[in-house]
Amino acid sequence: MTTEPGFIDLLRTIATDPAARGLDDDAAVLTIGKQALVLTKDMLVEGVHFLPDDPPADIAWKLVAVNASDLAAKGASPLACLTGHSLSRDAGWDAAFAGGLKAALDHHGLALIGGDTVSVPAGQARVLSLTAIGLPSVPVPPSRGGALAGDGLFVTGTIGDGWAGLGLLQAGKTEPASLVQAYRRPQARLADGPLLAQVAHAMMDVSDGLLIDAARMARASRLAVRIDLAQVPLSPDFDQAAALAAATGGDDYQLLFAADAEAHLPVPATRIGGFHASDGNGGGGVSLSWNGMPVETPEKLGWLHG
Repeated sequence: MTTEPGFIDLLRTIATDPAARGLDDDAAVLTIGKQALVLTKDMLVEGVHFLPDDPPADIAWKLVAVNASDLAAKGASPLACLTGHSLSRDAGWDAAFAGGLKAALDHHGLALIGGDTVSVPAGQARVLSLTAIGLPSVPVPPSRGGALAGDGLFVTGTIGDGWAGLGLLQAGKTEPASLVQAYRRPQARLADGPLLAQVAHAMMDVSDGLLIDAARMARASRLAVRIDLAQVPLSPDFDQAAALAAATGGDDYQLLFAADAEAHLPVPATRIGGFHASDGNGGGGVSLSWNGMPVETPEKLGWLHG
């Protein structure tokens, strides 16, 4: 089976335009004359990114929010979007989804300007997509690859809530409701992104898991990263003893960024580690500790397709 990293490596031989940023970032940055645009595309697959019995309006919200989160990670403000929709045999489902989509687009400030619809065979999983376009707040939107040796690693909000919410739903539970809400209706940090873009050397959102996304930032920056699990901010509703599981769970959509360790941050964030020179040539190494004591790094750092 083709793995996600392997297929992306194949695409890198094609995506050679500077706008693609080497396919090593959350989004593309396309410059036309003096105007730059940030473009991103995320897909949701039934049974992978949402549960079959999740409310259609919540699925629409998540589709918009995960794309808006990529814009936030580049310090961009939402502008417009195009959608891709696999038509359901249940017209009521599609109607509820469309209503939820309008509410989500209005909330995030995205204008729907087009897209495509397809029909799929009966019984096949729904596949939904959105392409979002944003306006950057800084001349060069922060990439994943700008971290410097000596930078601190920071994250907004709390980690593990969405992963815990999914676990509750899979177990047939709906409480604590805050964790279920975090999974079904993630909140893109659109207000924080443009402010952090002023000070962040590198920035991305946490979608596949804190550890795997930190490793991606380190690799793109050709550095290694150390993370103190005791410093990872967890929700009061979350089991504090499961910090490692929270850090690999994904579905957080918080902003992860590298900045000067002593930088004055414009929004609340928690320092959870720092970057240092890599022992190898490619970077991306992750080492873990708990209040200074080494912790074994798990084989699986987060979510990968394939």
